[in-house]
Parts: sequence; C-alpha cells; structure tokens
Amino acid sequence: MSDITSAVPAGEEDFAALLEESYGTSDDLVGSVVRGTIVAIENDLVIIDVGLKAEGRVPLKEFYEAGQAPELKSGDTVEVFLERMENSAGEAVISRDKARREEAWENLEKAYEKNERAQGVIFGRVKGGFTVDLDGAVAFLPGSQVDVRPVRDITPLMGTPQPFQILKMDRMRGNIVVSRRAVLEETRAEARSELIGNLSEGQVLEGVVKNVTDYGAFVDLGGIDGLLHVTDMAWRRVNHPSEAVSIGETVKVQVIRVNPETQRISLGMKQLEADPWDGAEAKYPISSKIKGRVTNITDYGAFVELEPGVEGLVHVSEMSWTKKNVHPGKIVSTSQEIEVMVLDVDPQKRRISLGLKQCAENPWEDFANTHPSGTEIEGEIKSITEFGLFIGLDGNVDGMVHLSDLDWNAPGEEAIATYTKGDMVKAVVLDVDTDRERISLGIKQLSEDPFASSTDIKRGSVVTCTVTEIVVNGLNVSFGEGMTGFIRKGDLSRERSEQRPDRFAVGDKVDAKVSNIDRDSRRVSLSIKSLEIAEEKEAMAQYGSSDSGASLGDILGAAMSKAQGDDDAPAEAAAETPVAEEAPAEEEAPVAEEAQAEEAAEDEAK
Repeated sequence: MSDITSAVPAGEEDFAALLEESYGTSDDLVGSVVRGTIVAIENDLVIIDVGLKAEGRVPLKEFYEAGQAPELKSGDTVEVFLERMENSAGEAVISRDKARREEAWENLEKAYEKNERAQGVIFGRVKGGFTVDLDGAVAFLPGSQVDVRPVRDITPLMGTPQPFQILKMDRMRGNIVVSRRAVLEETRAEARSELIGNLSEGQVLEGVVKNVTDYGAFVDLGGIDGLLHVTDMAWRRVNHPSEAVSIGETVKVQVIRVNPETQRISLGMKQLEADPWDGAEAKYPISSKIKGRVTNITDYGAFVELEPGVEGLVHVSEMSWTKKNVHPGKIVSTSQEIEVMVLDVDPQKRRISLGLKQCAENPWEDFANTHPSGTEIEGEIKSITEFGLFIGLDGNVDGMVHLSDLDWNAPGEEAIATYTKGDMVKAVVLDVDTDRERISLGIKQLSEDPFASSTDIKRGSVVTCTVTEIVVNGLNVSFGEGMTGFIRKGDLSRERSEQRPDRFAVGDKVDAKVSNIDRDSRRVSLSIKSLEIAEEKEAMAQYGSSDSGASLGDILGAAMSKAQGDDDAPAEAAAETPVAEEAPAEEEAPVAEEAQAEEAAEDEAK
C-alpha cells in the first residue's frame, strides 16, 4: 500500500491513507473479503471496482439467492472475495460466492456455538440426501433428517426458505450437516405439549388423516397426531383401515385416552355413533333363529354378522351334527348368508354364541326314534381302531362296536383281526346317547350267549372236551355249545410224569371235570386230574380196599369191566372179590397234599 501512496499526487494522499487504513496492504487484502463498487453489468458478468486501480468480473449467477434473480445496478456496493490482485489480463480475480461463503461460515459458527437454527434452502439432490444453501455455505441434509416420517416426494420442499438445525461442522474440510427433522420435532414437541394440556377424554375434534397402516390411521389434530385404531373406526368389522378412511380425508373423532407422559393420544370414530350392542339380549333371545352373513372364517369357527356392528361366533363344534374335525371353510364360505340359532348372549363381553347345526334336524335323535335298543342293523365298516369298529349308519352317523362286543368267546384283539375296512356287517343297537352323540352296537349279541344257555354245566360236572390250542402251561379246550375252557398243566394227570401238554394234540378228545366257573370273566377251569382221583375213589369204594388184600390193579380192572358191561363174569368171582371200603384218610392225605402243592406251583408259574 505504501507503493500506491507514493505514486499518487499529494492531493490524493489523504484518500490513499484512508484506503490503506481500511484495507491494509495489498498482501493483507488477498484472501479476504473486500468491498467493491459495481461499475457496469455486461451480459452475464458484473464488473466491480475493488479499489487499488483494479477491477474484476463476477458471473451474475453468483448474486442469485434462493433461486431469485438479484436486483443490481451500477453504483451498488457489494462484498467480494479477493483471490488475486491481478491475472494475466491485469484484472483482479474476485468471487461473490466465496465472499458469501466466508460470511456464512462465520455466522454459522456463531449459530452452532449457540445451538441456534440457520435459514436455508434445499436446492439439490445428492446420494443419501440433499444439498442446502445456508446463505452461501453448502450443507448436507441426510434423507433421514428431512422429516419426522419418510417423505416420498420432496419437491414441494425445494426452493422454500426454512429453518435447519446444524448437527455438525468442519471448516477445514468444508463439511456442514444439518437437520430439518430436529426442528420439526422440537416444534411438534412444543405444540404437542400445549395441545395435550388442552385435551380431555371425550372431547370431539376434527382432524386430517395423515397416514394409514395395517393397524390403524394417524390423524393430524393440528400439530399433533393421534392414533385411530382399526377397532375404534366402526362398530362393524373392519378388515383394513383403508376400508374406513383414506389419506387426506377430514374426519371427526373423539378423544378416548390421553397419556401426558408418553404424549400418546388414542382416538375413536365409532364412539360418536350409538352402540348396537345396547339391548342385545332383548334383540337376540336364546334359541331364536336369525339370518346373518359370514364375515370371517378361522380354524376354530366362523364369525357371522347379525347387524352392522354385531357379530356372533359359530364354533366349529356347532357347525354340523356329523362332520367332525372338518375346517369351517369346508362348511361355509365368506359372505354367505346362513341361518343360525342363538345359543348364548354376553353383552358385557360383547359375545354371542351361535349354532348352525341346530337349524337342521338332529340325526342322532332321528336314529334313536327309528332304531330302539335291540334293533338289528347293517352297515359298512368305516374305520378300525384299537378299541373297536366304527360302522356307518343311516343319517350319516356312525356307531361303534367295542372290542368286548365282537365275540362271546374269542378275545377282542383276536376277534377284531377278522374284520377289514369296507366290510358289510350286521350288528344290534345296544344304546343311543343323543347328548353325547354316541351309538353303541354289538355283533356278538346277534347270537345267544353260550354261558347263558349252559345251565346244565355246573361245578363238578364231567364234560368231553376237544383240544383247541396247546400252550406252555396247559390246554385250551372247547366243549358243549360254544363253551371254552382251560386245563392247567398240573391238572392234566394225577401222575406228575404225565403232566405234559405236548403229549396232547389239537383235536384230541379228553374227559375232564369242571373245577370252577367264573361267569364275570367268562372263564371255565377244567381238571383231568380231579376226574381221575374221583374215578379212583369211586372204584375203591365199590370194588375193594387196601385192607382186603386186593391189589389196585384188580380193583381198577374190575371197575373197568363193570363200566364196559361185562355181564358174562361168574357171580362167584364177583362174590369172591372183597367189598371195597372207603380208603383210610391217611392214604388219601398224601394225594391231596401233592395236588395242592402242584396247583400252587402252577399258579405261581402262570
């Protein structure tokens, strides 16, 4: 600057001194903001005199602010950034943008330190967000910081001056990060607190639907949002909120709940209408029949709308008399109109139980009326289970034959193995329980009970048996008219050496004495051994005793001869044979003790 002052006339020394005092030396001016005067505007260039006998040219677009054309004319004073004193053309290199940026950075740093907002304009879109002009300084606005909720179209926000909160600044790198969302949240928080303070439950307001979700809609009440849940939109069933409201629609709502701590507001629309459940008990008396429309089908039943806002449930168990374990969707369909019966009404819980099957004839009662106990029926075996047979009957009902009712003699497991699904069988109706929807059938009742007809068979009776099965511990035999019995191994013979089941064959005929009859378990116990002992005692009593000198062989031989009807035997021989006397007790005792011991051993083995 001293060089400049030495070159000017003496009259201009005062002006040079003032200029040096204002701008300092030329070295100090470069890289700083200086004031200049607009000399002329040529096309898109503004010619500015920055003093020091230097002029510079600045593009007119650098004077645009917020997308608005500048109002400039010759003689206006502007601030510019001096980059160099002169270039190859002898002109000063100046910039209006840099001047504004320097000024803006200083102002923004002050605002950042004081946590104040900065005015800016969104003017561009970049990856991950947008660019904001903060009065000359370019800042980055992340996409997540544009609004409190995701914004699909940001066009209306661009080019509009609005406040931003500075989140981060780095002058060395020239980075500034701002947020519009923080400003909105702060503003909304203030408005929310003020509005919540003026709200009360039951208050009726008007609002605008801002957003619709799967569970409800958010309504703007004028600076604060309230949630209108889908269940509070209408008394009727609303499958999706879009069926009742739409974005941008003005709705009248009632404040249901206000939580000052969480600042949550619950709204309702149906509360402004009369509750259709009032007087439901009188409108829908129990056992009355009414028509309704199926609105929803679930795994456990179907919901039927009786009137707008009143629905009842037809449980899956109340849908059909005969179709069990079937999905409700196979019986009814959505929007179908059906007739139902009211089973129960609970206005407090807002529940109505309905029945579909009650509007049709009960096939169980019809079967009971037409098929009393003892009726013989015929049907197809529908299924075979571990506890019996299920037989299809008239009216699409099933009856069950329990294992115990298949055969009088054969065990249930053996008897059921002789049947196959799809077989046609005959049975007798034993019982019909209409309340439990059960029909008991019997197959063995088609024939007479052998036990009931065997009145002549008593304990001690001697019967002729046929061996039907040989087992380890004895023989299974049959006798009489379908009677079965069992001979234990110890009862096969008096002689221990002969007590072997394998010495018999299936089909052998044997005589045995009935030793026990258990009619409850339908079990008959027989004994060959007891028969042998009885025959021996009888022979001893009739033909001699051990004291007479006759041998046991002689006695048995004589008894057998008499049994065979040997009438040719001389009377003298019969007279010479000593009369048998009852065997002494001391001789019978060892036999009885031996039999008891053997029986005890067999019982333990079984």
